[in-house]
Amino acid sequence: MSDVFFLDTYAIFEIIRGNPNYKPYIDCRIITTIFNLAELNYNLKKEKDKKSADEYTDKYSKFAVDVSIDDIKRAMDFKSIHRKLSIPDAVGCTVAKKYNVKFLTGDKDFEGMENVEFVK
Repeated sequence: MSDVFFLDTYAIFEIIRGNPNYKPYIDCRIITTIFNLAELNYNLKKEKDKKSADEYTDKYSKFAVDVSIDDIKRAMDFKSIHRKLSIPDAVGCTVAKKYNVKFLTGDKDFEGMENVEFVK
């Protein structure tokens, strides 16, 4: 697989956990946002420990793309329609569209949405 994907926090977690369904995406080019990295760091600190959380955050930080004020405005328009989504998810989905890449997730709230690669 040589495509580019936006990894949401769910996808990053599944890769870290070694979910075999995410193995095809390990060697893909990826992007994410600082919002997803914040969510990743926080949840890893709850599940694992500070050292692991910070190491994984550093590892994925090189894939973070800039988020503009216009991206945030569009993302909050999107979130106002899809109220169940987290702010990082709304921003991520918006940024994925901006970069014309698929949004990779297993989050059930995205199942069936346009521009989403849904993997459990």
